[in-house]
Amino acid sequence: MADQFIGRAAELKMLAAAQKSSRLEFIPVYGRRRVGKSELILKFMAQCRPGLYYLGKQAPPGLQIREFLEEAARVFNQPLLAEAAVGDWHKALDLVLRQRDPGQKFVLAFDEFQWMAKASPELPSVLQGLCDQESRGNSNLMLILCGSYMGFMEKEVLGKKSPLFGRRTAQILLPPFNYIEAGQFHPRLSPSDRAMIYFICGGIPYYLRFFDEHDSVPTGIRKNFLTEYSALFREADFLLREELTEVRQYHGILMALAAEASSPAAISRATGAPERSLYYYLQHLVALGYVARRYPLTVRKPTRTSVRFAIDDPLLKFWFRFVYPNMSFIQQMGAEAAYANLIEPHLSAYFGLCFERLCREALPNIYRREDVRAEFKIGQYWDKQRQIDLVGIRGDNRIDLGECKWGAVKSAGALEREVADKFAGYPNPKNYSIQPRIFCQTKPRSATSDQIRWHTLDDIYLKFAQPYRP
Repeated sequence: MADQFIGRAAELKMLAAAQKSSRLEFIPVYGRRRVGKSELILKFMAQCRPGLYYLGKQAPPGLQIREFLEEAARVFNQPLLAEAAVGDWHKALDLVLRQRDPGQKFVLAFDEFQWMAKASPELPSVLQGLCDQESRGNSNLMLILCGSYMGFMEKEVLGKKSPLFGRRTAQILLPPFNYIEAGQFHPRLSPSDRAMIYFICGGIPYYLRFFDEHDSVPTGIRKNFLTEYSALFREADFLLREELTEVRQYHGILMALAAEASSPAAISRATGAPERSLYYYLQHLVALGYVARRYPLTVRKPTRTSVRFAIDDPLLKFWFRFVYPNMSFIQQMGAEAAYANLIEPHLSAYFGLCFERLCREALPNIYRREDVRAEFKIGQYWDKQRQIDLVGIRGDNRIDLGECKWGAVKSAGALEREVADKFAGYPNPKNYSIQPRIFCQTKPRSATSDQIRWHTLDDIYLKFAQPYRP
């Protein structure tokens, strides 16, 4: 499984179509770290030759140009290219692109482009000139720029002030895998185990590959998070330091969110930071996709005061809940003691919260199976009296309300009565039809209500030809 390429069929199809066009193709590929951007590009280039892939690095421009020419010498089988005395990117690109076969579109891919541009600030302007030159008439060039810094790519490549603004012919913002695709990393595991791994790793392929199918989920947690030498022990810290300054402030906010502080006032109390100053940091975390801004979902327009924030990245949520606050204990007492004392007693309740998010993600797939064709919105609802885990407001004047139970359901009848009472308080001023739903790992035999639809993990992990991507 470690060497198998999973998913990304739509992105590969789009890139293949771009290579067949007769015009210049300039395609930025960006997204958060570890999401599989480089793997996507390398997979495409292995299928669609000819092409040259160069991985940028934090190094002086002269060294990067030299390495670029050495890679070009290998690709074109022209050893003299590696010996060329070239001191700038304009001449290097001109020299390399002269080697192209005019009858084939040539793919030029720069990965970790942010490091190349940092070392050579003129490089975006050089590529602008190349794009303008190639865009006149037919072109046999396909340029791919890939970067892991979301802010850099959106500002320096896609932004209005960038020399490259307006030149792109397409773009790929590569998202994490959805839960169905993430489950394909561990196809021999049960839906329950696949769900638990997804609760920890989300849809990030780099993290998913650390969980071995031959290990239990607790063993995977101990091996990958609970020793100072394990790959994911400091991963969240590295991730934040690469994207953000003032990391200490972000650590405090994420610690508060992981401890279920969700309102700005609660986060302020937990961190000691003034509530007004928090919005700057929260906005950055939301823009990076690490934190989600949520409102109670009803047919009414939400008010600003009802906003809640939650960590939306599963690995960050797990790390700030269990690893970061306990690093000293983990290093002193070891993985076994840390898991037994700090994680295992709380894991079922933690997974229960994660299960709510999975059910909301799964609802569109359930709609597809039920042949629901109306538009819809999906979220959750809360007020001072109740918390409803899942809300689906549909354009056919129906509302789905869901209760999500990760733990064993002891009494189906009691749960059905509890759900009916809770859902009766949901605001429904337009008198839409309400469909109650209960999501659980396994449906109890004692479930008898004809009014409530039950959904199990087996239902959620049914394979769909077109998995929903929000």
